[in-house]
Amino acid sequence: GVLVTDVIKKDGKVCGVKTSEGDELLADVVIACDGVNSLIARKAGLMDDWRADEVALGVKEILALPREKIQDRFGLEGDEGTTIEMFGSVSAGMLGYAFLYTNKESISLGVGCKVSHFQRTKIPPYRLLDQLKAHPILRPLIKDAKSLEYSGHIIPEGGYNSMPPLYADGLLICGDAAQMVNPSHREGSNLAMTAGKLAAETAIEAKKKGDFSSKTLSLYQKSLRASYVIPDLYDHKDLEAEVESRPELLRDMPDLVCRSAFEYFSVDGRPKRDVQSAILKRLFRSRAIRKLIKSEFTLGNALNFVKTAVKGAIKYKSLGKEG
Repeated sequence: GVLVTDVIKKDGKVCGVKTSEGDELLADVVIACDGVNSLIARKAGLMDDWRADEVALGVKEILALPREKIQDRFGLEGDEGTTIEMFGSVSAGMLGYAFLYTNKESISLGVGCKVSHFQRTKIPPYRLLDQLKAHPILRPLIKDAKSLEYSGHIIPEGGYNSMPPLYADGLLICGDAAQMVNPSHREGSNLAMTAGKLAAETAIEAKKKGDFSSKTLSLYQKSLRASYVIPDLYDHKDLEAEVESRPELLRDMPDLVCRSAFEYFSVDGRPKRDVQSAILKRLFRSRAIRKLIKSEFTLGNALNFVKTAVKGAIKYKSLGKEG
């Protein structure tokens, strides 16, 4: 491949790109799928540098293990695999989460948080990853694994509120370049693929009309609105800001949820109704729950949040301070 260094414009319309090898590639329409730091969108004047609160930084390490050990440790057979998502102390109170997924002969382990949170806390990303690898639940799963690769990646998390213009004369923007990531569902690749398909269909229609103006290419945005892409991004556009405005959700709630789940499923001779009563009393004594109730969160929303979080803790093996 070659590196694109600039866009070519004629009469204000994007009509191609320049490469690092000095070539000029002309096109009726350019589809920018060049990632979160989209040079094409910048050169076309459609976006500026992202703010620190609009992107996350993820670090990932790939650890080599024989296939037999992976299958034995994770209880897998054949082509089965495992994905584990972790919330709580893994992000040290920052907005983020950690993940583990198995490959055939390796394990991918990583953690990511908002760049603005890394700036505020001064915690280096590699420290979170080292702490994750040392966690008592994960340590035996990666025992004797050898590091194959270490990488970092910027992930767009501004979502709907940070999306640049998606089209211009001779230009369409897709994927990370257009902030098409839904962090609350950890989705991005599917959004990018759908956007790429719709962009191609729009380009075909423009070719039929012989018109590559923004008026014709606006069909792309209409198609995105008719699909799940923009509706999903819109529905979650304020979620991260809501969570960030309540630091107790990140700082206190994960540990509270894990303690409650641990107590509920422990066999200690007490009737479950007594266990439930004790858990509820502790929940309502907690500062985190009281703050939720005192804010615009209703009592029902607060209880539903706890209920959902407890289920999530069990489903995803959430890691709180108690592990």
